[in-house]
Amino acid sequence: MKKVTATGKTVEAAIQSALQQLQATRDMVKYHVLEEPSRGFFGLIGVRNAKVEVILQDEPANNEDMAVVREPSVSEPVPEPELATAVSLSEEETEELPIRAAKVDAIRQGKAFLEEVLATMGLYIEVEEQMQDGNPVFIIKGSGLGLIIGRRGQTLDSLQYLVNVVANRHADKRVRIVLDAENYREKRKEALGQLADRMASQVARTHKPVRLEPMNPAERKVIHSRLQKHPKVETFSEGTEPYRRVVITIKK
Repeated sequence: MKKVTATGKTVEAAIQSALQQLQATRDMVKYHVLEEPSRGFFGLIGVRNAKVEVILQDEPANNEDMAVVREPSVSEPVPEPELATAVSLSEEETEELPIRAAKVDAIRQGKAFLEEVLATMGLYIEVEEQMQDGNPVFIIKGSGLGLIIGRRGQTLDSLQYLVNVVANRHADKRVRIVLDAENYREKRKEALGQLADRMASQVARTHKPVRLEPMNPAERKVIHSRLQKHPKVETFSEGTEPYRRVVITIKK
């Protein structure tokens, strides 16, 4: 008895892959579903392929035999978990309904994704929507926000990136959504301004350039803007993302 294990985006796709490996037809095998597929959050997080074990029989299986081992049946697939169904579109829906998808409210889409991720993390907290400088801002309120912010805001920045990817997947006009928690963005901006002043004073005193730690584009912009009119120093960026950094040097 020969058997193989195969994977695919759907149970049927996994079975077809196994049949090709066995060089067999459907009536020559039995199969067991080892893992059901999962589309995850908006097709971005937690995606998992189906996995099946297909067994080549010595004699072709009749319809009754096939019915016994089809758990679950391909003709009657096990429904996706309620959460995955609520937040994701099937491949067929995505291909057949591009016009409808393009009309999805990008901000609402991003907020829904954020709330689902936070709930999955066990953080049942409030997401308040505001507009600042023409951009939507999601203010995350509640307890345990340190986990969301992360070291120097790295987790918050990563989560913001994912929210923007989801929000703009089918948007007619691109939006830039900012995530904030415990007024972190403003506190970070003030800290960067103070850092820029200190390092500029050091460069002016020693005439030796200073290279700051790698920062994201928004944080580098804070440093450049802060020292733009400094009488003795100038700034520029070097390196490639995500290791691009600001260099402060004496004016020539």
